[in-house]
Amino acid sequence: MLIAHRVALDPNNVQATYLARAAGVARFAYNWALSEWQRQYLAQRADPALPAPSQLALRRQLNAIKREQFPWMLNVTKNAPQMAIIQLGEAFNNFFAHRARYPRCRRKGVDDRFTLTNDQFRVDSKRFYIPKLG
Repeated sequence: MLIAHRVALDPNNVQATYLARAAGVARFAYNWALSEWQRQYLAQRADPALPAPSQLALRRQLNAIKREQFPWMLNVTKNAPQMAIIQLGEAFNNFFAHRARYPRCRRKGVDDRFTLTNDQFRVDSKRFYIPKLG
């Protein structure tokens, strides 16, 4: 059983802006990857020689183009888009295993969240979720 602590944040304006940007970058990456996953899946069905989409391939693809096409993504931690695409991969795994519905786009103001891997916590709507370790 996973136990977590819920901590409410009271960020100043600069911190709130950064949190909003990080959540926006994560949401954009998730939605971009979902759209790209759908495009690649249809292309692979039409031509089986093409590779099937995967979260690892999509992360590499976004990393290859974000400096030129989405330079604003570099203003926040790299974990925000990376973890969003990993979460999309898990969402598809759950969908294909019949444990969840088909992944949908994240919406601004509703799905504002991002995950930081190196510190083992998640930021969701100005709240930190820190799992109890040990």
